[in-house]
Amino acid sequence: MMKASYRNNLFSFTAVLFVAILFPMTGSAETMIWAPAPLGVLIEEGLSNNQSINSLKSQIEALNDLESVAGSLQDPKVGFGLLNLPIDSFSFDQEPMTQKQISISQKFPWFGKLDLKTQRATLTTGQKAMALVSEKLTLSKNIAHGWYDLGFVSKSQEINSRLIQRVQQILRSAESRYATGYGLQQNIFQAQVELSQLSDEKITLQKKRRITEDRLNELLNRESFESIKAPVELDFPDLKIGTDIAVPTLQSIARKYNPVLKTKEIEILKEQTNIDLAHKDYMPDFDIKLAYGQRDRSQAGQNRDDFFSAVLAMNIPVWKNSRQDKNLSAATASHHAAEQSYQYLQESLNHQVDALATEIQDLQESFKLYKDSLLPQAKQWARAAKNAYEVDKVEFDTMIDAQIRLLKFELQAEKYLFDIYKKRADLETVIGKPLDVVTALK
Repeated sequence: MMKASYRNNLFSFTAVLFVAILFPMTGSAETMIWAPAPLGVLIEEGLSNNQSINSLKSQIEALNDLESVAGSLQDPKVGFGLLNLPIDSFSFDQEPMTQKQISISQKFPWFGKLDLKTQRATLTTGQKAMALVSEKLTLSKNIAHGWYDLGFVSKSQEINSRLIQRVQQILRSAESRYATGYGLQQNIFQAQVELSQLSDEKITLQKKRRITEDRLNELLNRESFESIKAPVELDFPDLKIGTDIAVPTLQSIARKYNPVLKTKEIEILKEQTNIDLAHKDYMPDFDIKLAYGQRDRSQAGQNRDDFFSAVLAMNIPVWKNSRQDKNLSAATASHHAAEQSYQYLQESLNHQVDALATEIQDLQESFKLYKDSLLPQAKQWARAAKNAYEVDKVEFDTMIDAQIRLLKFELQAEKYLFDIYKKRADLETVIGKPLDVVTALK
């Protein structure tokens, strides 16, 4: 029953493979994962320059050429021979059986073997095609991660710069209050310490930005370092996972489009083909040989008729215990292993999709909490603490902590936002489709 199921799957797979080979997603980056325009340009550049991807394309082209070869007959053999030539005289007219022979022979495999070999070659091409899709998805995801990381580092630098300016203002205010006798010298020292820490953080962020840009340049396979523009303002994506897009729907799409799982599915079909070939190996192959023998006249001048010969030969599975049986056993074991690997990955994909969907939902809730509640509250606290400090209602520690906490909250909100986009890229890599396409597929 399972074998019949794989036979049926072969028809649907052939259609998918046809599209995958002829249209291997080398165009717009949107065909891989969702990306805003600047990121889409970077992804296209990376896909065009990546040597591993270009190598896979060349391998697919080579395998396409080999498909027709796999199902073709072997070249016929032409032979030339001398038969029954006496060694005492080496004369062609001495013996009546002496002849000069030309022959042609052809091997014909048992019925269906060539079709199965063609099918196996097609499946091998399909595996490479799915490997190409998987490689493109992975590279697209890695470039997206690098770009979003660059965006967060850039936002961190911006907030660090605003914090430095804020603390410098507080420091000047503390120095002014101390000079007029209304402030404490320890407040000056505390502001200076905070400023030094922020300056050290600025250096760290500069280093981190360069490392992130270096990593992106490597993914883009650029010959030399080029500065990359970071994302400026990203809107909240509001991915309605669990409401508009149900997790079971995502899991179903992952089972249908995930390229690694498709590779495993093709592997099962390929191993089933090997089993069918192993069964047919018990049947003989045929060798047909046709020969024409030319004889010279006898020494007495008598004509001798030429000869025509035909030979049909076939192999006999005498050693089937050590050959055919072993091949069938190995093919069956490989098929079982492919099925187990497929089942494991299928279950793993379900868990991956569920985990990523949960992470995205949690990150969206956290972002909304910061934007809608914590940030407005922190702004009010910072404003109130500053006003209270100016009239000696709160301590310096409380005031400066409120100012720093406000910008740290803003940075944390940005981190949640960039993490949502990164997890979106992860999810789209797993399901094999952009989420906006998933909505259309529902």
